[in-house]
Amino acid sequence: MMTRVDPISPPQTGSVPDARPHAIVVGAGLGGLAAAMRLGAKGYRVTVIDKLDVPGGRGSCIRQDGHRFDLGPTIVTVPQLYRELWAACGRDFDQDVTLKSLDPFYEIRWPDGTKFVAQHDSEKMREEVAKISPEDVKGFDRFLRDSEARYWFGFEDLGRRPMNELWELIKVLPRFAMLRADRSVYAHAARRFRDDKLRMAFSFHPLFIGGDPLHVTSMYILVSYLEKQFGVHYAMGGLAGMAQAMGRVIEDQGGSLLMQTEVDRVLIRQGRAAGVRLASGLEMGADVVVSNADAGHTYDQLMKDAPKRRWTPGRLKRTRWSMSLFVWYFGTKGTRGKWQDVGHHTILNGPRYQGLLKDIFMKGKLAEDFSLYVHRPSVTDPSVAPEGDDTFYVLSPVPHLGHDNGVDWSEEAERYKARVLKVLEEQMTPGLGEAISTEVVFTPETFRDRYLSPFGAAFSIEPRILQSAWFRPHNVSEEVPGLYLVGAGTHPGAGVPGVISTAEVLGKLVPDAVRA
Repeated sequence: MMTRVDPISPPQTGSVPDARPHAIVVGAGLGGLAAAMRLGAKGYRVTVIDKLDVPGGRGSCIRQDGHRFDLGPTIVTVPQLYRELWAACGRDFDQDVTLKSLDPFYEIRWPDGTKFVAQHDSEKMREEVAKISPEDVKGFDRFLRDSEARYWFGFEDLGRRPMNELWELIKVLPRFAMLRADRSVYAHAARRFRDDKLRMAFSFHPLFIGGDPLHVTSMYILVSYLEKQFGVHYAMGGLAGMAQAMGRVIEDQGGSLLMQTEVDRVLIRQGRAAGVRLASGLEMGADVVVSNADAGHTYDQLMKDAPKRRWTPGRLKRTRWSMSLFVWYFGTKGTRGKWQDVGHHTILNGPRYQGLLKDIFMKGKLAEDFSLYVHRPSVTDPSVAPEGDDTFYVLSPVPHLGHDNGVDWSEEAERYKARVLKVLEEQMTPGLGEAISTEVVFTPETFRDRYLSPFGAAFSIEPRILQSAWFRPHNVSEEVPGLYLVGAGTHPGAGVPGVISTAEVLGKLVPDAVRA
């Protein structure tokens, strides 16, 4: 389905030249694809350019030995976001993508054998809390109310409108203060739960958008309400399948996707963005340029030769970046009916929580202990593996490459993988090592090289309070007219719902196309 186009000549429909204004989107991640759909709906002829061979960015996949390894996001929350995006393009999301509701959502395990099963039913969640700490049930109810208030303000209000004007920030400061946005996610959980395990269970979510729970603003406790209200879903075929569906919408709009092509520079002419220069040296003109590349890469590399007022190299150097990831993708032979207590999503905690977070985010230290997220999609989607086999990925948060004591992953990866395997065999999947038939490993160096992420950060700029909303790189560039930003590094931020929302904000900033 992916169109390879001549980068010089725009695609034509029949014999009539396409006179629509041209928009170029740099990066075919989920934010870039959503942006292209929005621009197509506004009347633009859109070209999406990406260095990978398939669309989806971090949401793409690798196929190897009959297994499909979904590389990044594994769940879909707030499904109405996608239905609204498709509807803006005159399409029906549910005709293109099949969502399967997951319940329970995930299981959290601790080394002492304690388990917490997160699920949709609030009464069952109270029972899970009571099993660990009966005196914390009232705190759970208060936490859910806190979460709901932050959802309506942080997600439905701030997260779905532009925040590029300082006045927009000033207007909401009283509400930020009332909701104690200065308090961290962990600090807020600690005020509602006495038990350390429950404090972890209700504060770890920022790790899935690259944030340190000890420092990320408590606005992000909204995830608990979001899960309860809308559920947790899996897109059949993975997020890579959804990315393919987004690409088909773009092509049906008369747009095109130019894959295996890297953008070298944003062209600036007469004081505004005017197109891009490819790594090959070819230039493509555009009326609008949208960057779905990492915001740091956009300003530090794609605009390397342009004068900058705000996002200077010095400013980027002072920015706090998300942690990175060690991800081990593997297939197992003949295990589909084995390890029946291992579901679609499992979190294996290490012996430490706060200390491990400080090692990862503050000290940049690769600790001897770790916590793991285990994804086993084959229990839901048989298409990810050959019949009777399983597909897994195991993810461990690790420091990014920008710390002074950076890790040489060419030396460390095999040793780290062996430690991960030992924990998996001891705590969850005995005999795993003998069953592995194929594998792929991603380290922070992979994130740096594959996704052009500064320091190999897995989620771009960390969503601390002074790196969120107006403080984040704006969706409409502060540096040059005609350039816009979408994706994890801009407002409202990382996580698939946030990334999709960046395109919704973009749609409110870019004027409708006017035919020449």
